[in-house]
Amino acid sequence: MDDLFAGLPALEKGSVWLVGAGPGDPGLLTLHAANALRQADVIVHDALVNEDCLKLARPGAVLEFAGKRGGKPSPKQRDISLRLVELARAGNRVLRLKGGDPFVFGRGGEEALTLVEHQVPFRIVPGITAGIGGLAYAGIPVTHREVNHAVTFLTGHDSSGLVPDRINWQGIASGSPVIVMYMAMKHIGAITGNLIAAGRSPEEPVAFVCNAATPDQAVLETTLSRAEADVAAAGLEPPAIVVVGEVVRLRAALDWMGALNGRKLAADPFANRILRNPA
Repeated sequence: MDDLFAGLPALEKGSVWLVGAGPGDPGLLTLHAANALRQADVIVHDALVNEDCLKLARPGAVLEFAGKRGGKPSPKQRDISLRLVELARAGNRVLRLKGGDPFVFGRGGEEALTLVEHQVPFRIVPGITAGIGGLAYAGIPVTHREVNHAVTFLTGHDSSGLVPDRINWQGIASGSPVIVMYMAMKHIGAITGNLIAAGRSPEEPVAFVCNAATPDQAVLETTLSRAEADVAAAGLEPPAIVVVGEVVRLRAALDWMGALNGRKLAADPFANRILRNPA
């Protein structure tokens, strides 16, 4: 096993690694992430990190929870960032472990800037973001050359907890065939209303992937006009990744996890449908 990590960098005392743990499945950890887990003195992790990933921590490592969940009591971001500084200055090898990728709606940039401000050495280790990896576990590709040549990633709420008011819904609706949304479930009614008002078809396919890449993964396929009601009826809860676009139809052919449980996959998921790429 040691040969697997031979030549990989050492997590030095007094430094911080900002590491992406991927969307859930511990098998999606990178070698750099696993290498950090086996070295860290303190692991500061968020709520979206699968507990199975934490089992790879070295014996004696201290685990600190620093999760943020919408609508629930959570530590302030500035306090989390300063805690990383404090731990590093105490001489610890610090691993800041985040679900997905730290630089994709993960506040990794804010934390890294704080480390720079306080002259703490750091390293960035990207992870597989849920908007790609989580959808892949649902059998939905974010790109398919018969469907789209562009994709937009956006967040469903800003630091105030509301739908970001700086999103150009008209531009996204007309220019992005596929839209992938993080943290969008709470405001899905407003978001789908914005997209329909900006010209997207009410019957456009939408999928919600909850607890992606974990044994609790659940997928709901619906449409823009029915999304809010169908999510409520299904009783689905965050965390979820939401995707809008014709690529959702590919799940009928590419739901590889469903196939493992006996689902028969369709050879022609579009059923000779005429595809129109709005971009």
